[in-house]
Amino acid sequence: MNTVESLGYLKGLLNGLGIDDDKKEAKVFKAIIEVLENIIDDVDDVYEEIDAVEEQVDAIDEDLADVEAFLDDDCDCGCDCDCDCDDECEYELECPSCGETIVVDECTIDEGGIECPSCGEYLEFEIDEDEDEE
Repeated sequence: MNTVESLGYLKGLLNGLGIDDDKKEAKVFKAIIEVLENIIDDVDDVYEEIDAVEEQVDAIDEDLADVEAFLDDDCDCGCDCDCDCDDECEYELECPSCGETIVVDECTIDEGGIECPSCGEYLEFEIDEDEDEE
């Protein structure tokens, strides 16, 4: 039984007692029931406000997901750089130790080096600032 049903039951009990409305006891019981009705109304108002806030939080969460998706689209290679990693920023290079051809992206070059997957030699990259500006 919920609170509203319990209050209805309590009202029925009070009416069933047949207490004269002019007696002090009847006035006290009716005042208590009135207070309980006000509490129920207040609780209902709080639940309505919670529902409204919940809807707003859901909308904010969706907007935040859109912003995160937009920001994450900057780089597809999984690194933390700011480049747009598309096919244009991939470079082929040859390992000087084993001669293996390695494809690296701009983010890897920006990191300064990579270990050759074939021989394990660490390959360092030097970036010429003049070429970077072109």
